[in-house]
Amino acid sequence: MPRDTTASVFLDYGKHGLALNIEGLNATILRPQFVPGLPDEHQAFLDAVRRPIAAPPLRELISATETVAIVIPDITRALPGDRLYPWILQELGHVPKDQITFVVGTGTHRANTADEIAAMAGSEVAHNYRFVNHDARDPTTLQFAGRSPYGYDVYFNANFVQADRRILVGFVEPHFMAGFSGGYKAVFPGIADLEAILHYHSFSHIAHPKSTWGILEGNPTQGQVRAGGRLLPVDFLINITLNTDRSITGYFCGDVERAHTLACRFSRDLAMAKVDAPFPIVVTTNSGYPLDLNLYQTVKGMTAAHAITRPGGLIVTAARCNDGFPDHGAFKHQLLQGPAPNQAWDTLRLRSHCEPDQWQTQKLLQIQRMCRVQLYSDLDPELVKHAHIDPITDVRTAIDCELSHLGHQAAPVAILPEGPLTIPYVRDASG
Repeated sequence: MPRDTTASVFLDYGKHGLALNIEGLNATILRPQFVPGLPDEHQAFLDAVRRPIAAPPLRELISATETVAIVIPDITRALPGDRLYPWILQELGHVPKDQITFVVGTGTHRANTADEIAAMAGSEVAHNYRFVNHDARDPTTLQFAGRSPYGYDVYFNANFVQADRRILVGFVEPHFMAGFSGGYKAVFPGIADLEAILHYHSFSHIAHPKSTWGILEGNPTQGQVRAGGRLLPVDFLINITLNTDRSITGYFCGDVERAHTLACRFSRDLAMAKVDAPFPIVVTTNSGYPLDLNLYQTVKGMTAAHAITRPGGLIVTAARCNDGFPDHGAFKHQLLQGPAPNQAWDTLRLRSHCEPDQWQTQKLLQIQRMCRVQLYSDLDPELVKHAHIDPITDVRTAIDCELSHLGHQAAPVAILPEGPLTIPYVRDASG
């Protein structure tokens, strides 16, 4: 992948990226700290699963007579499963293939196609093992798991509930509601029923000030993730961290909560980026493919930028969105049929129930009530306008137009080339 030069910065956009000319700009580039990939990913994996955190070694944990459910992310996540899954299966080589099921944690997203699963897992693994797309809306595929301490029943994918052993696979990065991805998030909301997911994403939980980047303790969204995940025993966690080259930088394997907490600490130390004051213009991405497949996911990159954009400022987002809005829930309808952001916000706030995708709409409205948003993408410009976002055809031109509007060509511009992989924040009065 091309690198930055003195005259340009390389934005993560789609599969191939996008060069942004920064000549003459008073630009601050904000990135996570880069950590090189592990020199031998496979050997490091073996070390991690054979000497895990507060758990028995993986291959000793599971017997040849037991059934195994392995929960994995869907196509919108950048996990290098084509490398990772064969290594997991080698450790489980004593378990017959027909006793292992991969459950794709789609949450409320659309099902992944056969071609996408082959790309995610590698064609050999996809051909030889059973993969099941979770469907939160089909009660015939779900089974009762328990009652959340937050006051609602939770159902999980039946393959997970019925398995003798349960393994969660994922990667840890900053998350705009739950603090960080990974851990129990694979099952809740990854393989939960729709009603439980709607409770988890209620307006009050999402609006809570601690339901944001980089916070675990006191975060009601993460609290529900962990409460839901604990309803059934999970035997082993395999979480990784990645750098921007999609190389593995760390393995965090074993006990779910202890391993996940260590992974989040590692991610936080690399991702936090402090600034002295909010910016009038912030350029962001959604970390490129696969995270910028659609507008729904791209709200994450906008949310990262919002943290350091001054009120009334401009967020310029570059995200390909070649899969559309998408159509897996009510997000598209909510945006295209909804009134202006302030009116739409009041509608959500006063609603007595939560509907699918409301949480993502809520996060976008939260941004739009304070800032203006522009988007460089593959989306139909007319549809983008209906979502109260301004479509643009060139990122640098958009920046120059805003500088002209400000009447200050040297006004500061922040750039997040990797979007939500960075957690930017404004220094408080204490420093």
